Amino acid sequence: MTTSTLQFELRREQALPLHRQLYQRIRDAILAGQLPPGTRLPATRVLAADLAVSRGTVDQAYGQLLAEGFLLSRAAAGTVVHPQLEARRVGQLARHVVPDASPPAQTEPRELLQPLPFQLGLPALDAFPRKLWARLAGQRARSLSLAGLSYPAPAGYLPLREAIAHHLALFRGIDCRTEQVFITNGFQGALSIVTQTLLNTGDPVWMEDPGYFRASGALRLAGARLVPVPVDQDGLQMDEAIRRCPEARLVYCTPSHHAPLGVTLSLPRRLELLDWAQQQGAWVIEDDYDGEFRYDGPPLPALQSLDTASRVLYIGSFSKTLFPGLRLGYLVVPASEAARFAEAADLFSPAPSILDQATTADFLRQGHFARHIKRMRALYAERRAALAAALEAECGTRLQLDGHAVGLQLIGWLAEGEDDRAVAARLTARGLAGQPLSHFSPQGGHPPALLFGFANVPVEQAPALARRVREALDGQ
Repeated sequence: MTTSTLQFELRREQALPLHRQLYQRIRDAILAGQLPPGTRLPATRVLAADLAVSRGTVDQAYGQLLAEGFLLSRAAAGTVVHPQLEARRVGQLARHVVPDASPPAQTEPRELLQPLPFQLGLPALDAFPRKLWARLAGQRARSLSLAGLSYPAPAGYLPLREAIAHHLALFRGIDCRTEQVFITNGFQGALSIVTQTLLNTGDPVWMEDPGYFRASGALRLAGARLVPVPVDQDGLQMDEAIRRCPEARLVYCTPSHHAPLGVTLSLPRRLELLDWAQQQGAWVIEDDYDGEFRYDGPPLPALQSLDTASRVLYIGSFSKTLFPGLRLGYLVVPASEAARFAEAADLFSPAPSILDQATTADFLRQGHFARHIKRMRALYAERRAALAAALEAECGTRLQLDGHAVGLQLIGWLAEGEDDRAVAARLTARGLAGQPLSHFSPQGGHPPALLFGFANVPVEQAPALARRVREALDGQ
């Protein structure tokens, strides 16, 4: 057999690897009868030279064909098409060829795609200190001990838990011991272990309305009976919550920065919520997803810092402060529940990669985390102001922006009667990622609005992006 007999070329611009292209071409030739049983194939060295590829490429293709039974190796006699492949059976195989499942050349894996402008839930990825992180990660990988190769502690890497407890005491007003801190797979991992430990099927759960749709979805899948509770300028409406369901077993809330409205749960309502939880024996899940980012003063203390009855379970993550691809979160539980959660973590939700945990611990303990947060506060304040000014200049009264100087997103209120989902679809068609407020409230009933993540919008890009928002509003 010669390469001219097969009449093919390997295309390096395709996403399909070269060895896979070669494998597929030889396989197709066998199935089509171009290479009858017993036909000898060129030596790997010869074919590699003819096709201008490495010998390893040919070895991989031949190896796969040998494994699947299309080829047979005869040592010194070379490699041949398997003699026992009768023509009739080859024809039957040809009629049942499974198309190659590799993605087309233009398809890029989702995790490699660039974030869209205004995408929610993302910090400034362009400003993350990747070289510093890579150095710390490399040091950890090179110094990994035999013990580090074993199963990690279910509750998490001890130095990271200690560093988190120290950080929370300094910046969030939370006084906790290390054994109360559990490392999780992001926010979802923390919420999962809470629901598996404390929630029974059918238990009523207060859920902010509007509220974080991933939290409501996870609680619903866990068997909770969700009770939507309206939110106003002071946060969760306690009187309405008690009126609707005084016997709730659990509460999910975002007191430092409501998702998505941006309001803060007022002190009177915080105290009222904690008093009710104590009297009812209910649990409060505090999701502090981006409380570090406040631009008109220092971050507010966490709700948990006021909890004297041990009813609050505090959830934080590094998705907004570092990067979401890290998938690291943490859960702080009351001291009385630490042993119970330790057992649950061991059985249901053990901590993630020890390398990621150790690198994060080094980032915190060496002071990089505090410096990074300080830099990001200044950067986000600048980017928030630039985007707000650009949107106001372009959209005028058609988009009324909120005044909450906290978090990583702006909310823009649309005119009464506008369909925020339709406007969001027009944004998507222009390569933008504004999120409609109605997506956060399946029951509806809220004024139309759009949410814009600004962390990944450089100052110099704000005017052009705001112009595209105005075009979407105009339906152009």
